Amino acid sequence: MSSHNMTEVLVGGAVLAAAITFAVYAGQATGLSRGTGGYELNASFRSLEGVTVGTDVRLAGVKIGTVTGVDLNPESYRADTRFTVAEGIQIPDDSAAVISSEGLLGGNFLEIMPGGSAFYFEPGDAVEDTQGAVSLISLLVKFVAGDGSDSQ
Repeated sequence: MSSHNMTEVLVGGAVLAAAITFAVYAGQATGLSRGTGGYELNASFRSLEGVTVGTDVRLAGVKIGTVTGVDLNPESYRADTRFTVAEGIQIPDDSAAVISSEGLLGGNFLEIMPGGSAFYFEPGDAVEDTQGAVSLISLLVKFVAGDGSDSQ
């Protein structure tokens, strides 16, 4: 084998290794390689803007799970959401699920706001206290247009 052919084989192998590494990383970052650990909870939101399958579920800023399913409920016109919570993390059954933003230009995530109950959610339970996404555009429109409450 000539040195030219050997160089092509080595470069091809390096490119293939880089592609495999990237594919594994992308799968982990998007949640495609979910582990079997954890339990599933449900919640229903008025607005789920910016949240899709694979979005982080966080508690106190720490990722504790992933959104696993989103469906439109044709009767209530709400976004029925399924998400997993890591095994070993107990969430009080009076906790709230809130769609939060990472910042002005950041993405949205599902945040769990823990309650103070002595009882915890069981697998398959539904979080009743939910708050949907707040649209930045509608807030800006209200600010620019004024809400008329500044009467003198």
